[in-house]
Amino acid sequence: QVQLQESGGGSVQAGGSLRLSCAASGYTYSRHCMGWFRQAPGKEREGVAAIYTNGGNTYYVDSVKGRFTISQDNAKNTLFLQMSSLKPEDTGMYYCAAVFRLSGNGAYCFGQFGSYYYWGQGTQVTVSS
Repeated sequence: QVQLQESGGGSVQAGGSLRLSCAASGYTYSRHCMGWFRQAPGKEREGVAAIYTNGGNTYYVDSVKGRFTISQDNAKNTLFLQMSSLKPEDTGMYYCAAVFRLSGNGAYCFGQFGSYYYWGQGTQVTVSS
């Protein structure tokens, strides 16, 4: 059974940091696009960052470049999102997701948003001003 389990969300003040984790199980971690997405109340879900598991090439949405870092521990099948200099507009439910791809890179994986078929339940991030 495929599972993606996010953790690490919470409430922080603007300028603070959080590290999200996504533990993947039930499938072979390699050759997958992995992504972090978020959804704020009343808004559509948006892509935040993506990584191709083989090689670790990454891609970020412009609004988080320089503040967020997506990374992985392939040995532990775990995806991370280090978030720094958090802003109130970063508030939302954060999800990790995965889709199998024989090859790819970060930008390609980010563009696959509509194709991700494994999703976690999400972890809430709240940033207060």
